[in-house]
Amino acid sequence: MIMRKLSVIVLSAIFVGAVALLFAPNSVSAGQDNLAQAGATNEKSASPSPAQIGRGAKKWVETCAQCHNLRDPKEFSDKSWDVIVNHMRTIAPLPGETAADIKAFLKSSN
Repeated sequence: MIMRKLSVIVLSAIFVGAVALLFAPNSVSAGQDNLAQAGATNEKSASPSPAQIGRGAKKWVETCAQCHNLRDPKEFSDKSWDVIVNHMRTIAPLPGETAADIKAFLKSSN
């Protein structure tokens, strides 16, 4: 039963990531545009892009599943995921962009 639930979660994460990547613009140029806009306005966008969510889903499966059983994103609140990912960033040295992508995915799936 637990294995089936885990399989559903992993497949859901992969599906969300694939859909996000299908509808995302060219991620390299979009990322550069987003960085330029953020630098110009010095504000963070309110919602993550589909490309960021897709990257987060992929990194969540690739990175976090190396040591953990993947949790249902709905198991924790957005604030809790912030704390958890920030904590894991110090333990399993995650680059800041990777941690932000994973948080974006978890929060969008919550």
